Amino acid sequence: MNEFANREGAHARTEASEDKDCRALIEDVNALVPAAVLSRRGFVAGSLTAGFAASVAPTGELLAQTITTPTEGLRAEVVSIPMPDGQSVPGYLAAPRTFRRTPIVLVVQEIFGVHEHIRDVCRRLARAGYCAIAPELFFRQGDPAKLEAAAEILKTIVPRVTDAQVMSDLDATVAFARANGGDDSRMAITGFCWGGRITWLYAAHNPDIKAGVAWYGRLTGPSNAANPVHPHDVADRLRGPVLGLYGGADQGIPVSTVDEMKQRLARGNASSKASEFVVYPDAPHAFHADYRPSYRKEAAQDAWARALAWLSRHGVA
Repeated sequence: MNEFANREGAHARTEASEDKDCRALIEDVNALVPAAVLSRRGFVAGSLTAGFAASVAPTGELLAQTITTPTEGLRAEVVSIPMPDGQSVPGYLAAPRTFRRTPIVLVVQEIFGVHEHIRDVCRRLARAGYCAIAPELFFRQGDPAKLEAAAEILKTIVPRVTDAQVMSDLDATVAFARANGGDDSRMAITGFCWGGRITWLYAAHNPDIKAGVAWYGRLTGPSNAANPVHPHDVADRLRGPVLGLYGGADQGIPVSTVDEMKQRLARGNASSKASEFVVYPDAPHAFHADYRPSYRKEAAQDAWARALAWLSRHGVA
């Protein structure tokens, strides 16, 4: 009887912990989702053809402030990336048009998939001289771009995406980029929100990584079969130094978890010790997302400059 009660109690604590983490994820996503509900007509007219995810498609002033990087002089295209399981995963590649042995930057999506914002980030990196490639890491589980509520993405897609699958898919993406003109001896990774957490994990996974830039990615949370470890757990064994770019006013990522990450990095190996954080005191979650109300231009521009400098400083450029 006591054993049963103990099991039931442990199960209840696990569910409570997962519910708490889910609520925190939704708080992160709320920073990306406008308060007003867009009309179907306004959505189609303003954003569908621009390639934004349905749940966060900007219109009006938000669409006007959204950065659009031109493709002139670039190779910018949708690609098909072969995976070890025999499937081909779509992705977006942007690089200087005549590139060869160009440094690689893996770009890891938010929960909304490789929609127009992530593609534009790839083009910005290409204009800075990189081969930037973003694989659709949710491809096997569904298309988040088609779902009209962020909560639906969190419920139906995100929990089914395992870290093991993501690490393997990113490894295959590196191989694809190498075969198509990229230089994997100069390789980095950057990611946003959901992709920010992945950036830390991949920096601990791939021995060839030179550097990472993590944008407001969650640093800790409950462990489960899909997500057995979190950045806090691998902080002492990074293969390349990571620059963390975070908002001090982020309602979903307490600054205390950043402080804890700093302490864990300081106790780690050379790459861990070389990692740094920049916290923008008044910036919310997703302050770099120029297509959302959370965008903070000054912080975003400063962070982007720091990101490029970080890649150059650590031998990726």
